[in-house]
Amino acid sequence: MIVNLDKVILVLELMGSCAFAFSGAVVGMRKHMDVFGICVLGLSTAVGGGVIRDVILGDYPPAMFSDPKYALVSLFACFVLFIPCVRDKIMKMDALMLIADSFGLGIFTAIGTLKAIQFADANMFLAVFVGVITGVGGGLLRDMMANVPPYIFTKHIYACACLAGSIVMYELCKATDVYMAMFTSLIVTSGIRILASLFEWNLPKINIDDKK
Repeated sequence: MIVNLDKVILVLELMGSCAFAFSGAVVGMRKHMDVFGICVLGLSTAVGGGVIRDVILGDYPPAMFSDPKYALVSLFACFVLFIPCVRDKIMKMDALMLIADSFGLGIFTAIGTLKAIQFADANMFLAVFVGVITGVGGGLLRDMMANVPPYIFTKHIYACACLAGSIVMYELCKATDVYMAMFTSLIVTSGIRILASLFEWNLPKINIDDKK
C-alpha cells in the first residue's frame, strides 16, 4: 500500500505540534503565568520554528496562518493541561515530557530539512540550517518569552542533535526514499536528545573570571 507523503507529513507535524505545545504550556505553568500566557507560550513553542522556516524559505504566508489547524491543535493540547487530574499527572512525569519534547524535536528537524530540499532545492548548508531552526526555533521563543536562559545555549546537546538529524535527513534523501530518510532522521535526533538528557552530556563551557 502506497502512503501519501503529504498525509504522513501532516500527521507528524500535528503530533509534533502537540508535543511542543505540551512542553511550552508546562513551562508557562511553572512560571505561574495566567491562562492566556500559557496558551501563547504553548502555541509559540509548537509553531514558532515552522514560522521562522517559512519566512527563511520565502513561503508566504507561513503555514500557521494559511492553515489554522496547526494552531488549533496546539491550543487544544494546551487546554488539555487545564484539566486538573491530567495536569497533575503530566507535571510529575518528567520522562514523558522528555520523550514528547525529543519526539517533537526530531519531527520538526526532519520536516524542516525536507521542506527546504523540496521547496527551495536547497544546498546542504541551507537545508541543514532550516532543519535546525525548525527544530529549535519554537523552544528558543518559549525560553525568551518565559525569561529563562535559552535551553539550546546552556544545557545538554540540543541543537547539536538537530544538526546531526538534519545532516542524516539531507544525505539519505539523496541515497534512499523519503520515508526511510525521515524515520532515520527522527530516530537520530530524538535518540541523541534523550541520551544527552539521561547522561547529562554537555558541550564544553568557557568560564571567564570577571574579577580584576
